[in-house]
Amino acid sequence: MASRVLPILLELLGYTFILNLIIFPSPFLPSDFWKRFGIEYYEAIFAAIKNRQIEEFNGLSQIFGLVSKLTKTANKNPGLISEDDRELIFRGLDKIEKLIEAGQFVWRTDREDVHMNIEAALIDLIGEPAKKLHTARSRNDQVLTDFRLWCRDAIDMILESIKRLQIALVKLALNNKGLIIPGYTHLQRAQPVLLQHLLLAYVEQVQIDTFLRFCSRLVRLNFCPLGACALAGTGLPINRFMTSKELKFTAPMRNSIDAVSDRDFVLEFLSANSITAIHLSRLGEEWVLWASEEFGFITPSDSVSTGSSIMPQKKNPDPMELVRGKSARVIGDLVTLLTLCKGLPLAYNRDLQEDKEPTFDSVKTIVGMLEVSAEFAQNITFNQGRIQKSLPAGHLDATTLADYLVKKASPHSSTFIFHLQIPFRTSHDIVGKAVALCVSKNCQLQELSLDDLRGISPVIDRDVYEYLGVENAVKKFSSYGSTGYLCVAEQLDYWVSKLEINEVAHCC
Repeated sequence: MASRVLPILLELLGYTFILNLIIFPSPFLPSDFWKRFGIEYYEAIFAAIKNRQIEEFNGLSQIFGLVSKLTKTANKNPGLISEDDRELIFRGLDKIEKLIEAGQFVWRTDREDVHMNIEAALIDLIGEPAKKLHTARSRNDQVLTDFRLWCRDAIDMILESIKRLQIALVKLALNNKGLIIPGYTHLQRAQPVLLQHLLLAYVEQVQIDTFLRFCSRLVRLNFCPLGACALAGTGLPINRFMTSKELKFTAPMRNSIDAVSDRDFVLEFLSANSITAIHLSRLGEEWVLWASEEFGFITPSDSVSTGSSIMPQKKNPDPMELVRGKSARVIGDLVTLLTLCKGLPLAYNRDLQEDKEPTFDSVKTIVGMLEVSAEFAQNITFNQGRIQKSLPAGHLDATTLADYLVKKASPHSSTFIFHLQIPFRTSHDIVGKAVALCVSKNCQLQELSLDDLRGISPVIDRDVYEYLGVENAVKKFSSYGSTGYLCVAEQLDYWVSKLEINEVAHCC
C-alpha cells in the first residue's frame, strides 16, 4: 500500500491534520485525488451533527498507520514513556489500525475528533498506558508538522507532473522539426519562429516553476514545528532535534509561537501553483486559438476533443479550455488563504483550520491541469500545409531586412578610413517604406525587384534576397537563445538530455 510519491510519510508520519478537521467544515477531497497518492479510500465514517459538519475522509487505514509511526518517533525518550508502556501502545495502535483497515472501527461523534477517537479506543484496549499517547504533544504542532510534510510530498508530486508535461512538449517539438510558424506580438504577426522554439518556451517556463519556485519553497518549508506544542513549547524532556532529523527536516523551528502560527510556507506553495496555472492557462489559450478555423494550426485528436449537443460539425478543444478556466480556481485558492491569514493575531487561531481546503484544492487542480496539458500535447497534429499558407501574410521578414541594412556599409563612406553603418532607426524607416510599397503592389518583400528596393535605399544589393522570405529570415537568427535553426537545435539537444528522452526510440 506504500505510495510511490509519499515514501517519507509512509515511513514516519500520518495525515493527522486531515483527520483533525472534522469538527467544523473541512475539505472534501475527491477519491481520485487520494488515488494519486496511492491511498485507498472508504465510505463516509461520520454524519453531520448540528454544528459539527463531519466530512467524508478516505485512506484512513494508511493514515492511521502513519500516526502510529509518529508516536513511535516522538516518544523515544525513556524518561517520558517506559519501554513496556511504549510496546503496549504500539500493539494497541496496530490493532486499531487493523480495525480501520477492515472497516470495523467504530467512529464516535461524541469524541470531538479523530485524535480523541483513537486515544479513547486505545484506552479501552490497553488501559492507563494509553493516556501517555499525547505526552508533550499538542494538535497545534502535530497538525503543522503533518501539513508541512504533506506539502513537501505534494510538491514532489507536482514536480513529477511538470516533468511529464515537459517530456510531452519536447517530443512534440521533435516531431515537428523545421516547421516555421508566425510569431506574434500584440496578437499581430511579428517575426517567423520555429515551432520547436515556441514549444520549448513553455518547457522553460515550467522549468522556472520547478527550480526557482517549487524547489525553493521546498527548502523553506522543510523546518519542523514538532515540539512547539500549543504555542509555548514544553517543560518535558523532549529532543526536538532528534524528531526533526527522524522526519527528515532540515532543523526544528527556532520559535515555538511562530512554529504553530506560520502559514508562509503554504502561501508560497499556493503562489507557485498559481504562477504555474497561469503558464498553463496561456498554453491553453494559444492552443484553443490555434484549433479554431480562423487559425487552423492544430487539429486535436478525437480523444481530446468534444462535440456539440446541437451542432454536429463541432470539434472543441475542451481540455485546454478547462485548463484555462481552472487557473482561476488555483488563483482563487491563493487569494482565499491570503485573506484568511491577513488579520490573525499570534499564535494559533481556529481560523487556520480553513487553510487545508484551498491547499488541497490547489494541489488537486494544478496536478490535473498539468496532466491534462501533457495528454493534450500527445494528441494534437500541426497542420503544416495550413501554417505554410499563412506565412506570407504580415511581412514577417521585415525586421530581418532592417538587420541587413544595419550590416551594410554606406556607399559614401571611405573604405580606407571606416565604414559608416546605417543606424537601426534609419533602417527601420527604410523598411517601413518597402513594406508600404509591398502593400501598394499586393506582394511580399522578396517579390520586390532589386530596382524597387534600390529606389528606397541605394545600399541594398543582390545579397538582400538571402535575407528575405521566412526560411531565410530564420536562418539569420544567431544570438544565444534565438529562433535560428542551430540555436534551437542546441536548445532541443539540451532538453532531450536533461529529460533523458530516448530520441532514437522516440523517432522510431
